[in-house]
Amino acid sequence: MAGLKVVFAGTPEFAAVALRELLAAGFAVPLVLTQPDRPAGRGMQLQASAVKQVALAHGIEVLQPLSLRMDAKDPQRAEEARAAHARLLALEYDVMVVAAYGLILPRATLDIKPCINIHGSLLPRWRGAAPIHRAIESGDLDTGVTIMEMEEGLDTGPMLSMERIAIEDGDTTGSLHDKLAALGGRMIVEALRRMAAGPLDAVPQPEQGVTYAAKISKEEAKLDFSLPAVQLARKVRAFNPFPGAHGQAGGVTVKIWNAAPADGQGRPGQVLAADAQGIVVACGEGALRLTELQKPGGKRLAAAEFLKGFSFEGLEFE
Repeated sequence: MAGLKVVFAGTPEFAAVALRELLAAGFAVPLVLTQPDRPAGRGMQLQASAVKQVALAHGIEVLQPLSLRMDAKDPQRAEEARAAHARLLALEYDVMVVAAYGLILPRATLDIKPCINIHGSLLPRWRGAAPIHRAIESGDLDTGVTIMEMEEGLDTGPMLSMERIAIEDGDTTGSLHDKLAALGGRMIVEALRRMAAGPLDAVPQPEQGVTYAAKISKEEAKLDFSLPAVQLARKVRAFNPFPGAHGQAGGVTVKIWNAAPADGQGRPGQVLAADAQGIVVACGEGALRLTELQKPGGKRLAAAEFLKGFSFEGLEFE
């Protein structure tokens, strides 16, 4: 389609979905910004981001600065930021679309052209790095995608559009991520088509209801069985696929990929039952039935298969 030229800034698959949708809709994307290649996999080989892979497949120029802050104290970061900024100033484009980029856009970048963000929550709830994880962990009944204008504050810009979806009982961060990524891709195409026809109405975010979605740490994925079973079941879903909820039994770290509240009571961490239906562990309130587990170096297995190679007899979760 004729119309807007889009610079795209993003890194993981959530952003790559949006980039594919923009390209499929016919938008010209002359430049992509993404995070530097990172070591990944067992061999820790450098791997291009999902967004970079899409860009290279379509012959799009890619920049991977360590920072966009030209006043960065590190000389290399500052130099890369200056080079990226100079490229943006020299480039003919209409709008920058940002999705899970992972770098802060300073005022100098925001001032070049309008910048629009695809954010995976119903703002102002869950501003920040991990809105999908935190929505599930907190027991939210719904979530969605907000398209917003960017400003220097953390996800504080005025909203251009918002759509809501239910969080299903069985949703994990993985499954909800895929739903929101698809929704965000559709919504950004619609927003840019409207922008090509004229200015968009921007609505300030409400002052009430602001929450922050802190980045997920591996440490918090260790389950504390003194908590209520309902809360732990949400954590298992929220930390699937990353970083993977886990507990220690007999000195072995056991990852827990699927679990649900169950009847039972006992000392927190006590294994109340272990059979083909699952491993039932007492919690601070109620019990948790673990139905899919994984040993270090092993595969994810249903409880019945897991128990063929691991006995919980006499063990408790620490």
